[in-house]
Amino acid sequence: MPELHGFSHVSLSVRDREKSVAFYADVLGFEVFQHLAEEHFDEIVMLHPAGMVLCLQQHHANAGEPADPARTGADHIAFRIGSRAELDEWAQRLDALGVPHSPVADRDYGAVLCLRDPDEFQLELFHRENHP
Repeated sequence: MPELHGFSHVSLSVRDREKSVAFYADVLGFEVFQHLAEEHFDEIVMLHPAGMVLCLQQHHANAGEPADPARTGADHIAFRIGSRAELDEWAQRLDALGVPHSPVADRDYGAVLCLRDPDEFQLELFHRENHP
């Protein structure tokens, strides 16, 4: 079988690109790389210093409803964090920015902190010991 080499990028459909760009830049450290205008949507491509690529698409037909994990499609995105202690640092950062979030939950499979972006899409900051 041919190999996969990881994910290339994540693309999210958003209600307000500029609001989403500000959130992902100010809260998670992404930087705007490119603006694209397509026939059915406008897109901003963002890069993170850790090598992640995030595309934020605002479709012209978007009715303005928030993300809903009960519908078919993506449920959440989890960002890998380097240590359990860093999750506590993230909680402090989010508090300082006024970003609502869950407490850090220590589970058998790892530790996780949950938050939501401006479209109510769930994001997770996740750490698991010995995670490759």
